[in-house]
Amino acid sequence: MQITVRIERYADQGRCVAHSDGRVVFVRFALPGELVRIELDEPHERKDRFWTGEVVEVLEASELRVPPAWPLAGPLADGGGVGGADLVHVSLPGQLAWKSATVTEQMRRLGHVEIPDVPVERIAGDEEMQGLHWRTRIELIADEQGRPSMRRRGSHQRVPIDTMPLASQALLAVAQEHGIWDGGLEPDAHVRIAVPEPRDIDTAADGTALHNTAADSTAVNNTAIQSTAADNADVANDSALRSAVGENYAILVDGKLAAGSDQLRETTTVGARTFHYRVSSAGFWQMHRRAPLVLPQHVMTLVDRVLQGRRSPVIWDLYSGSGLFTLPLAVHVPDTRMLSVEGAAQPVENARRNLGDMGIHAEQVKALAGDVSAVLRHVSKSLAHPDVVVLDPPRAGARKEACRQIAAAHPAGIVYIACDPASLARDTAALTSQGYRLADIHAFDIYPMTHHVETVALFTRKDFAR
Repeated sequence: MQITVRIERYADQGRCVAHSDGRVVFVRFALPGELVRIELDEPHERKDRFWTGEVVEVLEASELRVPPAWPLAGPLADGGGVGGADLVHVSLPGQLAWKSATVTEQMRRLGHVEIPDVPVERIAGDEEMQGLHWRTRIELIADEQGRPSMRRRGSHQRVPIDTMPLASQALLAVAQEHGIWDGGLEPDAHVRIAVPEPRDIDTAADGTALHNTAADSTAVNNTAIQSTAADNADVANDSALRSAVGENYAILVDGKLAAGSDQLRETTTVGARTFHYRVSSAGFWQMHRRAPLVLPQHVMTLVDRVLQGRRSPVIWDLYSGSGLFTLPLAVHVPDTRMLSVEGAAQPVENARRNLGDMGIHAEQVKALAGDVSAVLRHVSKSLAHPDVVVLDPPRAGARKEACRQIAAAHPAGIVYIACDPASLARDTAALTSQGYRLADIHAFDIYPMTHHVETVALFTRKDFAR
């Protein structure tokens, strides 16, 4: 069933809101102000309070609309539907405006805080790359013919692909060398490719020699992106890029290492100091090629704002993964003592090893594996009263109990890194009810072409002297 609606505003999950026959309609691939014809998702006869649908024709377009930079990820009506880039129809400035509106609205509606529009920062190099080539990890599924593919939304159909425009150029170089796009996989095989960004050629990767074929296009259109398979082949043949990657990559098929290294090396720089990490090829790490550089630097700035020069602080790093924030936090201020907590055992093993490689011992950083809320019930007296808490929870957020426990420890400041604005907003309400105030909030567009956004918020006690 198709209907015509006027789009009213942004909603969540990359959708916009319209109304029809008294019902709310959540619309994919729309923009506020547009008049569009949409196909309602089945079953459209249901009596739910809302419907969902997708644009099939744009009758009056927003000035922020652009031709999809990756048509396969665009609307089903245009032959798309593979997912992974639900804002592919929106200009880069429009994407920042969308994400700013989403974060701000969620904080006001669910967090109950009245704030100005939240700024969203674009990552260096992304504009030159036109929002593409940022993912250092991708996952694919083999179709019935053994070709790499992605599932089409709303069906079991698998669409074969011969490139992945969101993948970093280093990843594409590895994929090309190993013939990933040629097929030959077992049907239904799950493929994961992880390629840490080689930092020694980071300047080139951000906008000059390594991607001239893409950057020289002043406008990205369907024809240009359809030719990216050839462009990617050019990139893959760049010996300097492939040499810089070396063996620091992993191709996993059905969870087993098929090529590369099971343990990967990642680096970040905070201030003048570089930190080295070993992480599991199958584990979590920030996907954007520059996120491990941008986020720790911003977090440390906020931590300094709280500590105000204090020496020998106690810091908690919760949901700490393999130690992206733990390492710089541990050495940023002399005589720091830390508690880090992560739910999964493997990342904690990685974090302990990464700390040991820096000469940081368990007496200084107590790295524990377990449920955060459970661990916080039994914190030793020496670590029970942190000056600062840093937390980077999963998409569901920290939730009320963990927020209550953090507030009960009376830290002067809480630095919260969030990948979901709604979860951050709900936890904001929990923290403000416990005597904290939102002192700073800033978002980073580390997921171009998608509705996702990374937000970093600082909370301080209401009696904290700024």
